[in-house]
Amino acid sequence: MLPQDKAIRYGVAVGEEALAFSGVARVGRMTEWPDWIPTPEIQARLGPYPARVAGGPSNPLGARALYLFDGNKDTLYRIHGTNQPEYIGQAISSGCIRMTNEDVIDLFDRVKPGAIVVVLPPGRHASIGPTTARRG
Repeated sequence: MLPQDKAIRYGVAVGEEALAFSGVARVGRMTEWPDWIPTPEIQARLGPYPARVAGGPSNPLGARALYLFDGNKDTLYRIHGTNQPEYIGQAISSGCIRMTNEDVIDLFDRVKPGAIVVVLPPGRHASIGPTTARRG
């Protein structure tokens, strides 16, 4: 939490409307320089890609990835860096939330596993990041 209830705003690229994730999830896993394993749907729509692309500067997931989970189930959506920062601000991804590598490293260093992530549907002003859940 930042002092005086301040927040940080990052630029992002989001999923094309039909592919965009919205809802509530938890950060179930966090990885530095993640490998990318294209799903069968991505292979069919955009491929062919290798079955696994090793982490590194040319990897589409960029420098860091926060894996979004629904309970114990991986949603297959991520908040991750990108090797194509020119697309930040557009609805162009296959559903994930892309950030510049610099910004995703900053977010990665601030977030803990289990953090709640709220992503609003298209057309609503969204704040993407960890929140504190109220109990009671």
